[in-house]
Amino acid sequence: MSFKQLIFRNLLKNMRNYYLYVFALIFSVALYFAFVTLQYDPAMDSVSGSVKGEAAMKTGSILLIAIVTVFLVYANNLFIKRRGKEIGLFQLVGLSKGKIFRIIGLENIILYFSSMVIGIFLGFISSKLIMMVLLKIIAMDEVAALRFSSRALVLTVIVFAAIYIIIMLINALYIKRQRILSLFHTTSTSEDKKRKVSFIEIFIGVLGLGLIIFGYYLSTKLFDGQFVMMEQMFMAMLVILASVIIGTYFFYKGSIRFIFNLIRKKNNGYLSIHKVLSLSSIMFRMKSNSLLLTVVTTVSALAIGLLSLTYIAYYSAEKSSKESIIYDFSIPNKGHAEEFIAMLDEQQIDYTKTEMEIVTVKADGTNILTDKNDSERNDEDLILPLTVISDRYLEEIDVDKDKSIFINSNRATETFMAFKEGSFSLKGKSQTYELEFVGMKDNNVLPLRLTNSGLPVAVIDEALYQQISADIDPEEHSEFTHSIGVDITDRGDLNKANEIFNELELGKWPGHESQLEDFKRQKQIMGIAMFVVGFLGLTFLITSGCILYFKQMDEGEEEKSSYTILRKLGFTRTDILNGIKVKQLFNFGIPLVLGLSHSYFAVKSGWFWFGTELWTPMIIVMSLYTILYSIFSVLSVAYYRKLIKESL
Repeated sequence: MSFKQLIFRNLLKNMRNYYLYVFALIFSVALYFAFVTLQYDPAMDSVSGSVKGEAAMKTGSILLIAIVTVFLVYANNLFIKRRGKEIGLFQLVGLSKGKIFRIIGLENIILYFSSMVIGIFLGFISSKLIMMVLLKIIAMDEVAALRFSSRALVLTVIVFAAIYIIIMLINALYIKRQRILSLFHTTSTSEDKKRKVSFIEIFIGVLGLGLIIFGYYLSTKLFDGQFVMMEQMFMAMLVILASVIIGTYFFYKGSIRFIFNLIRKKNNGYLSIHKVLSLSSIMFRMKSNSLLLTVVTTVSALAIGLLSLTYIAYYSAEKSSKESIIYDFSIPNKGHAEEFIAMLDEQQIDYTKTEMEIVTVKADGTNILTDKNDSERNDEDLILPLTVISDRYLEEIDVDKDKSIFINSNRATETFMAFKEGSFSLKGKSQTYELEFVGMKDNNVLPLRLTNSGLPVAVIDEALYQQISADIDPEEHSEFTHSIGVDITDRGDLNKANEIFNELELGKWPGHESQLEDFKRQKQIMGIAMFVVGFLGLTFLITSGCILYFKQMDEGEEEKSSYTILRKLGFTRTDILNGIKVKQLFNFGIPLVLGLSHSYFAVKSGWFWFGTELWTPMIIVMSLYTILYSIFSVLSVAYYRKLIKESL
C-alpha cells in the first residue's frame, strides 16, 4: 500500500468520527466570514462610523476568534486521543513518529481546508441574510445586498490558517511525548472509576453548594442600598463571581457525586437499569470533567445573561425613552422652543405645550436621606443639588408652605438612596428655608436630564417657590431654568415634527431631546450589542454542544461492551435506551440548568439599569437557548441508539 493510499483510506475510515467536527468547523468558518463581511459592507458605514458600533463589531470578531480557537483545539485533542491505538499500531509496524505526524497532518490539511472552503462559501451566501437580520434589528433604512469581501476572505484565511498551525504544533507535541504502551490506554485513563465517596468529596460537595447559594444571596443584595461606595460594589461583584465559579467547580467535583450517592444509599444499593445507566455513570464521570463543565456552565451563564440584558435594553427602548424624556420634544430654552413651535404652526401640526420654571437649590438631606440599612453616610453625600418646582404645575398635588413632596424618582436612584419623612433645608443666597418632607409621589413631569443626574424633584408651595427663586445664588444655579415640553397631537405628524427638530439642529444643544430620536439611538446601539452578543452566544452554544457531544461519543464507545452484557442478560434495546435518555438528561441538563440559574440571579440583581421590562425578554432568551441546546442531547441519544444496535 502506498503512502497516499494509506492517508486516503485512513481518512475515509475516520470520517464517521469526524462528521460533527467537520460540521462545527464549517459552521465556525461560515459564522466568522459572514461576521467579518458585515464589518466591510458599505451598508454598515453609519454603524461602523460610530465609536460604539465599531468597538462592538471589533470586540465581537476578537471574541469570536477566541471561542473558535478554543473549540477547535479542544475538539482536535479529543480526536487525537481517540486515535491513540491507531497511532500506536503505526509505530508497531515500523512507522516513525515523523511519518505518523505527516499522515495526520495531511489528513487534517484535506479535512480542515476543504471544510474552510465550504464554510467560506456558506458564509458568503448567508451574509445577506445576516445583514438583513441586523438591519431589521437596528431599524436602518438600508438595502442589504450580496457582496463578496476580499478583505474578509484574507482575514478569514489568515485566522484559520493560524489556528491550523496551533493544532499541528499540539499534535506534533502529543505524538512526540507519547509512548507506545500509553497510546493503547488513552481512552480509558481520563475517567474516575473510584466507587467510594470520601469525606473530602462530601466536604467539597457541601462547600460547592454553599458557595453557589452564598453568591446568589449576595447578588440579591448588590443593588439594594447596602453597597453605596463604588469600591464596595466592585469588591462585592468580585466575591460573587469567585464564589459562583469556585462553587460550580466544587459542585461538579463533589456535589454531584455526593447527591447521587445519597440516592444510591436510599435505594440500599439496588438500582434499576435506568439508574445504573444514568446515576452510576454520571457519578464517576462528572468529577473528571469538572473543569470542562465549569467552563461550559460559566460561559453559558455569561452568554445568556449578557443576551438577556441587551435584549431587555432593546425591548425596553421605547418605554425607557418615554420615561426619561416625558414629552415628544424637550426644549429647555425659550428661544429655541418658540422657533420650533413656529415651524410646527407653519406646517399646520397640532401640538400641546407644557412649560415649567425650575430652580436648582442646594439641599441638606441629613434627616431624610438614608440607605436601606439605615447606615450613616458622609456629610458630603448628604448635600444634594435638588431641582425644585412649584405645585401650581400639578393639579393633583397641593402642598403647605412648610412642606414638600418629592416626585420624578427613578429605579436607579432608588437603588443607592432612600428617603424617609423628616425635615430638610434648602439653602438660598441670603437664608435657609426649613421644610418637612412628607412623602414620594409617582409622578414624572421633568425629563431626566433636567433633574441633576436623576435625583428626585421637590414640589413646594407656589409662594415659597417665588421666594426661593428670587434668592438663588447664580454661581450654584443650574443652566436649565425652564422645562418646555411639546407633545404632538396627531401621532401621524410625529415623524414630520421630528424632521423639523433635526432641520433646526436642536439636538446639538444641552437638554434638547427628541423622544423619537432617543428611541432610534437606543434601538440602534442596543440592537448592535444584542446582535454581537447573540452571534457570540450562538457560536458558543454550537461549540460547547459539540464538545459535550464528543464526550458522549467517547463514553459510548467505552460503555459499548456493557450494553452487550446487558443485552445478553435479557434487557431490551428500549430498556437500555430509556436509561441512556435519563443519562443525557443529566449530562446536558445539569450544565444547562446551572447556567440558567447563574444567569437568572445575575440578571435579576441589576436588570433595571438596562430597561423597564424583565420577564418577557429573559424568558424568551432562556427558552431559545434551551431549545437549541437540547438539540445536542437528541443527537447524543441518536448516537447511543446506533451503539446499542451494534452491541449484539
